[in-house]
Amino acid sequence: MSQKTNEHAPMTHKQIMTVMFGLMTGLLLAALDQSIVSTALKTITVDLGGLNHYTWVVTAYLLTSTASTPLYGKISDLYGRRQVFQFAIITFLIGSFASGAAHNMTQLIAFRALQGLGAGGLMSLTFVIIGDVVSPRERGRYQGYFGAVWGLATVAGPLLGGFFSDHSKVLGVTGWRWIFYINLPLGIIALVITSAVLHIPKIHREHKVDYFGALILILAVSALLLGISVYAPENGWLTAKTLLWIGGGIVLFALFLFNQAKASEPILPLRLFKNHTFNITSILAFLVGAAMFGAIVMLPLYFQLVKHNSATLSGLKLLPLMFGIISTSITSGKWITKHGKYKIFPVAGMVLMTVALIGMVSISETIAFWKIGVFEVLLGAGLGFSLQNTVIALQNSLEIKDMGVGTSLNTFWRSIGGTLGVAIFGSIYSSKLTGFLTSGITHLAGKNPTAMTGATPQALAQLKNNPGVMAKFTPDLQATILHSYVQAFHIVFLSAAPVTAIGFLVALALKEKPLKSGAEHAQAMKEAAGEALG
Repeated sequence: MSQKTNEHAPMTHKQIMTVMFGLMTGLLLAALDQSIVSTALKTITVDLGGLNHYTWVVTAYLLTSTASTPLYGKISDLYGRRQVFQFAIITFLIGSFASGAAHNMTQLIAFRALQGLGAGGLMSLTFVIIGDVVSPRERGRYQGYFGAVWGLATVAGPLLGGFFSDHSKVLGVTGWRWIFYINLPLGIIALVITSAVLHIPKIHREHKVDYFGALILILAVSALLLGISVYAPENGWLTAKTLLWIGGGIVLFALFLFNQAKASEPILPLRLFKNHTFNITSILAFLVGAAMFGAIVMLPLYFQLVKHNSATLSGLKLLPLMFGIISTSITSGKWITKHGKYKIFPVAGMVLMTVALIGMVSISETIAFWKIGVFEVLLGAGLGFSLQNTVIALQNSLEIKDMGVGTSLNTFWRSIGGTLGVAIFGSIYSSKLTGFLTSGITHLAGKNPTAMTGATPQALAQLKNNPGVMAKFTPDLQATILHSYVQAFHIVFLSAAPVTAIGFLVALALKEKPLKSGAEHAQAMKEAAGEALG
């Protein structure tokens, strides 16, 4: 009732926690679907056919979710948070149901694109909304829980994907279809909660959406991501097709910036680039995304290829990573609320991530899991310190009118960094594995020809995509191949460490500003509403 009498009055802790539950549920949906499909792709493609198009099941979701992220921020600035957030939930639910009911790969790819369109809003607007209802000084104690959601999704995604794909039927329905159907009850809960309690005052403005700029941005992001995540892995980074798509994306993005400089209601206000904190946190989001997604993809791959673990067990072995993210996200958020200081956490986070990545170079065929677990905890701790606390710093520096677009862009840069990280580290792994396999097998063949028994050219050619063929090889050849896998992983982790080391230097440049109190935040909301009405 108090919200109706004074719509700008701060929410109580109980009200905020209720809103938080709805927001966290929405975020969990989007975060899960970034990883839950990957472990089930083989099963899905066998059931639906179309193996040659399987990467598009992931890419379609990635394209629409990333391209739409900055658009959601701007549209919510114009039309209100709740309405746009609920549109994102409904879009995601429709895409989820349709994906679960798909009869062929073409349908699945199209419905995954629709699902990604909703996910873009869930991932970006969650942080925008909490920025509206909680002051920067109090935001740490709540925002840390969002880091916990990311940590949970990091493990639960591959784990659930592996579980459902390992079962032909669950409750009479094909197992892999539950990967999408499981979203429905969670999404409905988020929709009900946000409808009931998410009463954020709508700041009325003169509406004029830059549709031409939006089209250029979508085309630019699509071209860039297609070049990075599809054509580069398939054809190589220096092929004409890859360079054409990436180059086209860069040219279109330059055209987008030129358009924004002239637009009366720009999607990306260029004045944001005059904000030091916006620039620093954007770079940090990009670097954290690259290191995070690159490492998270490689660890389950190591467990499956080298340790011969199932997809389900590989997901369980990411639990130390989840523990690191959740524990540090929550504790650092509460510390920030108590002391009002935030810079130390991104700085420390980058150090921990760098140490963890360097430590992972020690992995081997026989290393004990507890040692890998230690490095996972360190990596997770670094992510927990960095992910949400940079958002607090960013939102503290933004005007209310730029809260939506500024926060959404932070999510956008993290997604772009993650896409680039997965593609580059995947390419490094693939190319180095080819070299190590070739040199290792050649050396073994010259030293001990009998060790090559059963190693036909056809079987050796399948090693990168089907390690199961090793079962027919001699023990010496198997050992050589496993060592090649390990060597390739070493190079990947060594390549990722400089990324976080650069992040450490960038974090040092972050300026610490006093966090706005609840009264200051409420006053800023009132002033923004007055400016819009005036």
